[in-house]
Amino acid sequence: MKKFLLPIALILLMLQSCGNASKQQAPARETIKLESDILTPEVLWAMGRIGEFSVSPDNKHVVYNVTDYSVEENKGFSRIYIMDADGRNVKCLTNGTTSDYSPVFIPSGNIAFMTSASGDMQLWEMDILGSNRKQLTDIQDGITGFKFSPDGKHIVYSAEVKMKDQVVDIYPDLPKSSGRINNDLMYRHWDQWVDTYSHLFIANLDNSMITSGLDILQGEPWESPVRPWGGMEQVSWTEDNSAVLYCCRKKVGKDYATSTNTDIYRYDIASGLTANLTEGMMGYDLNISVAPTGNKMAWESMERDGYEADKQRLFVMDLKTGEKKDYSIGFDQNSTNITWSDDASTIYFISDINATDQIYELSLNTGSIRKITNGTHNFVSLAVAGDKLIAGQQSMSHPTELYTVDPKAGTYTQITHVNDNIFKQLTTAEVEERWIPTTDGKRMLTWVIYPPHFDKSKKYPTLLYCEGGPQSTVSQFWSYRWNFQMMAANGYIVVAPNRRGLPGFGQQWNEEISGDYGGQCMRDYLSAIDALAKEPFVDEDRLGAVGASFGGFSVFWLAGHHDGRFKALIAHDGMFNLDAQYLETEEMWFVNWDLGGPYWDKDNPVVQWSYANSPHLFVDKWTAPILVIHGGLDYRICFTQGMQAYNAAVLRGIPAEFLYFPDENHWVLKPQNGILWQRRFKNWLDTYLK
Repeated sequence: MKKFLLPIALILLMLQSCGNASKQQAPARETIKLESDILTPEVLWAMGRIGEFSVSPDNKHVVYNVTDYSVEENKGFSRIYIMDADGRNVKCLTNGTTSDYSPVFIPSGNIAFMTSASGDMQLWEMDILGSNRKQLTDIQDGITGFKFSPDGKHIVYSAEVKMKDQVVDIYPDLPKSSGRINNDLMYRHWDQWVDTYSHLFIANLDNSMITSGLDILQGEPWESPVRPWGGMEQVSWTEDNSAVLYCCRKKVGKDYATSTNTDIYRYDIASGLTANLTEGMMGYDLNISVAPTGNKMAWESMERDGYEADKQRLFVMDLKTGEKKDYSIGFDQNSTNITWSDDASTIYFISDINATDQIYELSLNTGSIRKITNGTHNFVSLAVAGDKLIAGQQSMSHPTELYTVDPKAGTYTQITHVNDNIFKQLTTAEVEERWIPTTDGKRMLTWVIYPPHFDKSKKYPTLLYCEGGPQSTVSQFWSYRWNFQMMAANGYIVVAPNRRGLPGFGQQWNEEISGDYGGQCMRDYLSAIDALAKEPFVDEDRLGAVGASFGGFSVFWLAGHHDGRFKALIAHDGMFNLDAQYLETEEMWFVNWDLGGPYWDKDNPVVQWSYANSPHLFVDKWTAPILVIHGGLDYRICFTQGMQAYNAAVLRGIPAEFLYFPDENHWVLKPQNGILWQRRFKNWLDTYLK
């Protein structure tokens, strides 16, 4: 396997030299020299990853963080950078000895950020030169997020609080017992046992260190932000500094596990009273954005309780009258990353359309929605900077960089260049858009990714990529695991169809998967690979299928239904036995909606169809070698699903391998595990397809 010449440990040492940033530019990444122009796992993990960013109050600067990973130390280091809003004068503000996250300009013009400098993650402040640093919080066990009030006199911060007695609390004479006592559902979530809840606290900012705050959830057994991925985008101050708005699902146990009914609440600081602003709205209500004028609030709203992939509608509320309006009626797409213009006449947002994520604008005066950008890319984040926008953009060919966007012209210009030096040395894979006919007479957008230095006179082994979610678009995303450039660099053509059950093609297309796991979505997969197999440069005797999550389920299902098409399979964190999956998973609303309910509901035809298509029922038809990968901390799809599939293959005499990560969840996040994943992925395919 090719490696680059400069050890990553040395790269990290150079990056750490960016402290005292007022006199230094960003680290010179041109010192990374590659042995080859072909992407390798080591090069992939040498790329810097842009995270959060913030625009200064005067719109002149942008502050952002970049995470670099040390494979040797098996962890990442995040540093904070500042630049002019046009991308000039890039400077590193933090010294790299700790990880620094969530940089944001505050009303004073300084920069607040979270850092582990004092052990637990705490809130600090510095000026735009990186000087005059001051620690603002010293909260026991640290904080997980923060937001300043508009006047800069208060903060609301999130922190974990213990809400459940453990064995040692109940039986003090058993301090070494490892037992857990559970008497309801949702006792674990995503990758953690639920021993604590995230609560929101309000504190005054003065010259003293903040060591505690007022718990606005008042000790109740629910969390805000909402787990497992919610952040401070679910929390906002009112513009008059009088109240905090927050998202919360005020349910526990079985009720929590079966419902997506998340509401937006207003906590009034003076009275201490809380009001539900979205009562009666039954689905997810998340991600609050208050207008600069203070009179309106916008948010993302789903209509139906229990359906996590429902349309993300764009709602606006008059905060004085409580009047609510859905501005996305007639707009058959999702609305995310909602951002107000300075004069509150326009809302900018991101929406998926035909497997790309573009920037749109909503005129509050006319109610009309206009698409601003075009191109083969995804915009992933958004902020207003005067008459321009600052946005993160990525694609299948490049990780996230920041751009300025002209909302009138729809043009955009790259202003960060974190990984330019690496990509100047790489030959990247060509990404082609194809529309393939399906078995029911529709057209399906399919991305085809060709190996670097592709020669159409040769025949190539080819992979069918099966997407997870299941309602997750095969858009222009950049992944550090399921990376199409990496697969193509290994010498494979990749076929990535937007099969039935994905957003970006209208709500009907998105919904044609729930209750039909073994139906049209699987025929769509086969339509895509069969269409490409007819090409003279595709070797139809060397086809493979790969995927994770629902994509892993798809691989397990295809293993029993592919009629000899595939010679190698890879399934990561896939559902194998749906009967077991129903009782092993934690978010019951998902299996209730997508499978139709529990397998014992014999009178429900959707249920009977779903469980009749469980992959474990078709193992007798398996023929292709299979690599099964699973994480021990995956509580969404337990590792026992992967074990069952692997054991079944071995018992049937089919070549199989089980790659197990005891310290990873539904994803693979640690550098050395990530590189191991890529190496075994390639090894398996090379063994059976080359």
